[in-house]
Amino acid sequence: MPAERLQKIIAAAGIASRRKAEELISAGHVKVNGTVITELGTKADPDVDHIRVDGKLLQGAQMHVYLLLNKPKGYVTTVSDPEKRPTVMQLIRGVKKRVYPVGRLDYASEGLLLLTNDGTLANKLMKAASQVPKTYVVKVAGSPSPESLEKLRGGVSIQTEDGRRVKTAPAGIRLIKEAANPWYEVTLIEGRNREIRRMFEKVGHHVEKIKRVRYGPLTLDVPTGEFRSLNLQEIDRLRTACNKPATARTKPSVA
Repeated sequence: MPAERLQKIIAAAGIASRRKAEELISAGHVKVNGTVITELGTKADPDVDHIRVDGKLLQGAQMHVYLLLNKPKGYVTTVSDPEKRPTVMQLIRGVKKRVYPVGRLDYASEGLLLLTNDGTLANKLMKAASQVPKTYVVKVAGSPSPESLEKLRGGVSIQTEDGRRVKTAPAGIRLIKEAANPWYEVTLIEGRNREIRRMFEKVGHHVEKIKRVRYGPLTLDVPTGEFRSLNLQEIDRLRTACNKPATARTKPSVA
């Protein structure tokens, strides 16, 4: 791993926020290879250097793996599948540590999927209270009326997999390609299974395609079926996003 600023490494390992990490460094609480570091511009390589915070060896950055995958259609977002369908784990080749999907994209959906072995961060991201926005481009059969779109923006009642009826949180919805079967950008701050499909079905329109293009501070930037590791800055931003209330964003995006 390339050398990074110490405060980024400490924040990415989940020890403290970046601002708190800067305070710890300035106060002399951080050692690198046995030497006390107080200069905020100091860099280190967590794969090579021994970094201690208040005497405790920092291990999170070395032990945890964070991946961004561009999931293709036709894969299930599980570790294994009783129906023997392909799973996203078959796409993660060459990763030595066991990782798990954060949330899910259904079988027919595609796009940005996070995988990690950092259970603490994964749980925070999957909790509705985290309010981390997720943005999708969605192709719909037929053109919903302005009134239908306003209903979706305000929240509609849908039925969940277990038969309960719930009201969806307010959503950001914006037309990005006008056609007989138009494309919309949809931003949600919750992640119920098949939520977008059920939302549009509620107003009488079938969803033909769904692709997730953003997850919090992350943007889909790898080809279909491929993945990459997150850098320390992205990990730090994800942690920050979990603790910051967010509103649905409606900036247009075309896949």
